[in-house]
Amino acid sequence: MLAATLLTPLQLVLGAVIFGLAALWALARVSWIELLADNRRQHLFFGSVFLLFVLWLVRRDFDSGITFHFLGLTAVTLLLDWPLAVLAGSLAQLGLIALGLDDAEAFGVDGLLRILVPVLVTVLISRGLERLKPRNLFAYIFVSGFFAAAVAAAATIALGMGLLAWSGQMAAPSSVTEVLGYLLLVAFPEAFINGTAISALVVFCPDWLETFDTDRYLQEPFDEK
Repeated sequence: MLAATLLTPLQLVLGAVIFGLAALWALARVSWIELLADNRRQHLFFGSVFLLFVLWLVRRDFDSGITFHFLGLTAVTLLLDWPLAVLAGSLAQLGLIALGLDDAEAFGVDGLLRILVPVLVTVLISRGLERLKPRNLFAYIFVSGFFAAAVAAAATIALGMGLLAWSGQMAAPSSVTEVLGYLLLVAFPEAFINGTAISALVVFCPDWLETFDTDRYLQEPFDEK
């Protein structure tokens, strides 16, 4: 994530506007009656907020103002669906600001990087998979879990590098190989963490996953005669 000192005033304003609009849209799309009536869903939501907060505490802060940490939003998005995932991430990020670990001025840009981008990538990939209506649950685990998380991490890094290049705080990479090195460095660990979490949920608690079609993935194999 990025400190406010690394960004221009225009970037801070644009980030705040984009993230604010997305958060309002998420609030409007949440089924509040269903959430308030379902204790298990409430526990999953607040548990996701806590786990994201703890995960984001495991971070590496550099003197330049750049912070690296795992995202975890792919698993949360598949668990809660995107509106609640955006809200869970927002609450976890507010916790980091309250502890003084994040800049309040960069709330919008950091929310764009650590929340909106991974949520959007996960939604696009998982919904693209569901249009194919696969019956093999490993397709869900590897495509919506592992692959989506890897792409989300790579997209976050790419966008962050683009913002730094725009603000003049970072020189453009000298080669494509250098860019790929940065992307691969974060993609595999992110894919492993999220994919492992989704694998465990599919095996032990598939009914917790809002985006998992248990009727299709867990039905008995069709025996042709």
